[in-house]
Amino acid sequence: MQSTIAFVTLGCKLNYAETSSYARKAVAAGYQTVSASKPADIYIVNTCSVTEHADKKCRNIIRRLHKLNSEARIVVTGCYAQLKPEEISALEGVYAVVGSEHKKDTFEIAVGDLSPQKELVTPYKEIRSYYNAYSSGERTRSFLKVQDGCNYFCTYCTVPLARGVSRNAAIPEIVRQAEEIAATGVKEIVLTGVNIGDFGRTTGESFADLLKALAAVEGIERYRISSIEPNLLTDEIVDWIAGCEKFLPHFHIPLQSGCDRILEAMHRRYTTGFFEKKIDYIRSKMGDVFFGIDVIVGFPGETDEDFEVTYRFLERIRPAFIHIFPYSRRTNTVAAGLPDQVQDSVKTKRVNRLEELCERLHSEYCGSFIGKPEKVLFESTLKGGMMVGYTRNYIRVVRPYDKSSIGKVVDVVV
Repeated sequence: MQSTIAFVTLGCKLNYAETSSYARKAVAAGYQTVSASKPADIYIVNTCSVTEHADKKCRNIIRRLHKLNSEARIVVTGCYAQLKPEEISALEGVYAVVGSEHKKDTFEIAVGDLSPQKELVTPYKEIRSYYNAYSSGERTRSFLKVQDGCNYFCTYCTVPLARGVSRNAAIPEIVRQAEEIAATGVKEIVLTGVNIGDFGRTTGESFADLLKALAAVEGIERYRISSIEPNLLTDEIVDWIAGCEKFLPHFHIPLQSGCDRILEAMHRRYTTGFFEKKIDYIRSKMGDVFFGIDVIVGFPGETDEDFEVTYRFLERIRPAFIHIFPYSRRTNTVAAGLPDQVQDSVKTKRVNRLEELCERLHSEYCGSFIGKPEKVLFESTLKGGMMVGYTRNYIRVVRPYDKSSIGKVVDVVV
């Protein structure tokens, strides 16, 4: 009887890309992949640890999988595995906890090709290995990992502890993976990583060099850049993207706070003035860009006045979307020990206000394109016989289902 394996992915698109690569290995090795809602012989859980809620969700999923099949091997990897291996290994059914240095061996450990320790985790300073990964299974879009790790150590963040130092594969290897993706018929690639603007630290290359090499890959019609630090999104990169049809006018840029005092306490590497000039420069080169911006509310010491400064700053720069995160106190970070921790009830009120602002700004941004011609890549069906796609600048468009349009870039009027 064919052995079965199921996958659970929590957190970011980088995790999604890595899990998808495990799944391709499983299929190539003759395993039958099944839904994680069903009993399986092996479960691989790729975890997130961005908040305490994320940790709790991971634990609950592991318990649920053990109930589905008490004899199954449960292998846990990802950020939570690296940060709190003892907590995970104490749960019933866990066969191995795989840290970031050994992430590339996760599938082999799960199927028994490598003899694991119960906890295969090394200190974050020793994390040096790099695992190539990209997502598959979707007809139109793939997430391609180009970088891992981070050297920034912002005071609220555990990602460097979970992912290790900044590192990457060489450009020829990433181009080869992009060509593999193109061969499947996928038309759009999203470049993903932990701090992708830092690309090239381990190979002596640059992020700009990577973009130019990827633009030459035949069959890929669109590239999007996932979250990139504002100080690493250089004018050179902006100028080149503005002149390249394949790279889209869509940026996800972390702000975290619109108050300089809080940015300094976070150890961010820019000011609001720098950030605003960057947004203005991109708009001057590329027009109606879709900006998605990350904001943390309730950072220790953030007063009502600080929050109002952030709110007014966001109103002024007018992003198309705001990704809002209430500050979560994380072990082994500087911010966890800061005084003046903000009450959860205050965080909730601030989140609600920014959600209302986001809804208004997003509606106004999308509404400004009504009646305009746009190029849409249609990618799936919706209930009621409808299909959905996205414009170059990430406006969601719904149309009656047309099989001939799926997986193609189509001219439409919004």
